[in-house]
Amino acid sequence: MQPDVLTPKEALTEDKSFKRSLGLTDATMIVAGSMIGSGIFIVSADMLKDLGSAGWLIAAWLITGFMTLTAALSYGELSAMFPKAGGQYVYLREAYNPFIGFLYGWSFFAVIQTGTIAAVGVAFGKFLGYLVPSLGDGNILFGAADGFKITAAQVVGIVLIVFLTYINTRGIKSGKLIQTTFTSAKLLALFGLIIFGFLAAKSAVWDQNWQNAWEIKQHASRIQGATGNDWTPLLGFVALGAIASAMVGSIFSSDAWNNVTFIAGEVKNPQRNIGLSLFLGTLIVTVIYVTTNLMYLSVLPLNELAFATDNRIALSVS
Repeated sequence: MQPDVLTPKEALTEDKSFKRSLGLTDATMIVAGSMIGSGIFIVSADMLKDLGSAGWLIAAWLITGFMTLTAALSYGELSAMFPKAGGQYVYLREAYNPFIGFLYGWSFFAVIQTGTIAAVGVAFGKFLGYLVPSLGDGNILFGAADGFKITAAQVVGIVLIVFLTYINTRGIKSGKLIQTTFTSAKLLALFGLIIFGFLAAKSAVWDQNWQNAWEIKQHASRIQGATGNDWTPLLGFVALGAIASAMVGSIFSSDAWNNVTFIAGEVKNPQRNIGLSLFLGTLIVTVIYVTTNLMYLSVLPLNELAFATDNRIALSVS
């Protein structure tokens, strides 16, 4: 067990209410678990509508991975400089002033993280509805004349959020256990999807998908005013715009890697472990994401991937 490494000044001023009980493995699991959500199972469909290209689909994920790794290394340096609980709040406070940190903290709490958690809860309800239809979007529990409705999937999402919030209020041990369990389950599910997907790979589909792999084509549904089912070849700045639009999905799927910095006060040897966990976690997830998309391309033609039911591309492949 490595001792916490703090300067004498930090040791005197450190908030003793936090117990440093999270190791490198725990921190890495938090990084990976925070990143892996519903995105990898659905966003590739929308990305293909913008790109129409196997090569650029993989390139978009690789570029996103590079961006994420670069940002993670930068945050690793910041976490070594300020190994305290608070993450971006601390960095903004130290770089500018406490008011800027205050504004970020409240916007993060009231808007940014709130919206992200709600999106994950809704996605969980939708996918659970595939396994248990009575808990899905199709089961409308309440409907008003103005179109407002409450579905079973929404209730499931709310219950899940309340449950996980309660678990985290019980202390770091409970939170660590549930985080490790959920992350392990997500990693095993992705590994299973990748392995069995490649076992079902079809060489004819793979070859077809990689013909004209670097020709960017955008589907009519993504072009304002366009109709029909045609694909339009794109060049120059218009093609760059399509790549940028597609990467919204991959960047969303790779977000939240910095969450471990918010609990720096509970990580052992934070100067070393936070930076290393950021690098390892983002690297692992990037490799998994790229491999998953290669698997998608080996199983179904581009058109079927782009128009998977409800964008649930992973379910179409399975």
